Amino acid sequence: MTEKTTPAAAATPAAFSSRPLRVAIVGAGPAGVYAADILTKAERDFEVAIDLFDRYPAPYGLIRYGVAPDHPRIKGIVKALHKVLDRGDIRFFGNVDYGTDLDLEELRVHYDAVIFATGAINDADLNIPGIELQGSHGAADFVSWFDGHPDVPRTWPLEATQVAVIGNGNVALDVARMLSKHAEDLLVTEIPENVYRGLAESPVTDVHVFGRRGPAQVKFTPLELRELSHSRDVDIVLYPEDFEFDAASDALIKSNNQVKTMVSTLTNWLIEQEEREERGEAGGRASRRLHLHFLHSPVEIAGADGKVDGIRFERQELDGTGQARGTGELVDYPVQAVYRAVGYFGSALQDVEYDGRTGTIPNDGGKVLDGSGTQVPGLYATGWIKRGPVGLIGHTKGDAAETIAHLLADLAGLPVAANPAPDAVTGLLDSKGVEYTSWEGWLALDAHEQALGAAAAPAPTREGPVPRERVKVVERAQMVAVSRTADEAARSRA
Repeated sequence: MTEKTTPAAAATPAAFSSRPLRVAIVGAGPAGVYAADILTKAERDFEVAIDLFDRYPAPYGLIRYGVAPDHPRIKGIVKALHKVLDRGDIRFFGNVDYGTDLDLEELRVHYDAVIFATGAINDADLNIPGIELQGSHGAADFVSWFDGHPDVPRTWPLEATQVAVIGNGNVALDVARMLSKHAEDLLVTEIPENVYRGLAESPVTDVHVFGRRGPAQVKFTPLELRELSHSRDVDIVLYPEDFEFDAASDALIKSNNQVKTMVSTLTNWLIEQEEREERGEAGGRASRRLHLHFLHSPVEIAGADGKVDGIRFERQELDGTGQARGTGELVDYPVQAVYRAVGYFGSALQDVEYDGRTGTIPNDGGKVLDGSGTQVPGLYATGWIKRGPVGLIGHTKGDAAETIAHLLADLAGLPVAANPAPDAVTGLLDSKGVEYTSWEGWLALDAHEQALGAAAAPAPTREGPVPRERVKVVERAQMVAVSRTADEAARSRA
């Protein structure tokens, strides 16, 4: 028996003394992988068998399809997730869509417990006039496009010279950075070819990021903020009138090192900008500009002929508690595109209760509840579908630990699977004609993408041309074909 870690040991129910506890996890992003890892390492005196299902042919969820490709921390997170799945004690089933290829009743037949880790992939609403105009976009849709999501169109309308991004979180910064950065500087990443071509043709000159509160209340993190200054030929533009700090802001700066770092960074940028202006060096330094605005609350998106041609904000002021209130002053900006990055929102899942107000599965510490608030035996949730889309990726570890602790505490009351044989679910998928992919298939696709990178023209950098690490495959059919070819070859050797 391998050494186990927290959660605490659980007594072995009779049902699992002769066979492993069978657990299905729906969602192979960080939340699902963390849950699987914590369960395999939990202190226990019985075996577990975990199958991880994902609707995409590749694993990693948000890391592959929800984070900008130039994030420096992505590689570290991918390596950690890869290490978990590469151990061989967790099966991966990609290209399997819950509710279409497998339903809850079928999962119940083959598993003693089911954990939903499906995250949140849709944009939260922003209900202001003009939001429906052509040129008004959700940030999540744009992120899916530039990350090569297999289920979105291959093209994106990049026709605006001036763009507004509404939001002050990391996603807003990702969107603004991707819009303002020169396309050739992204070739060192895994950016798909169609995305590179689209961004290379963009005529954008100015990207404006708007937040409702002040610099001390922003929701992004220091690393993401500092990344803005690394973009070549892109000036960061700040506005002195936006730098307002009330008593709550001052207290936050003194007590929170992260806030202190971000405010210091922003303030230093503003000072440097003002010093350049005093020397007569303002303007004309870069071909593109990224403007950071604070204390702006969106009021209306203006349009002409059904297309975005401006946006109106109400100026805000801090109220002493760190909250913002309107001043009545309206400010208009001429823009031809608007991206709302005001949060993600979870989607309903078939046969599972759903809270439409929060975009989550109703739960008690990860234990799924029905419409009356009663726990549904054997069903659990973790990650953003459990608590909503807040916090960083690492926060899902705590979610997973809580959920797994409840699952282990519930062992005696779990509904025992009628057909827990490991090959039963593969037989079911085969009988339905589902072209599922495996971990071995992903390793083949991973190698294929790296080979595409090696074969591509080197990426230009300040230090000179460097080989491209990979080129991401976008088309689902191609992803499945590469993965399944490897799977079939492995089966023929067995």
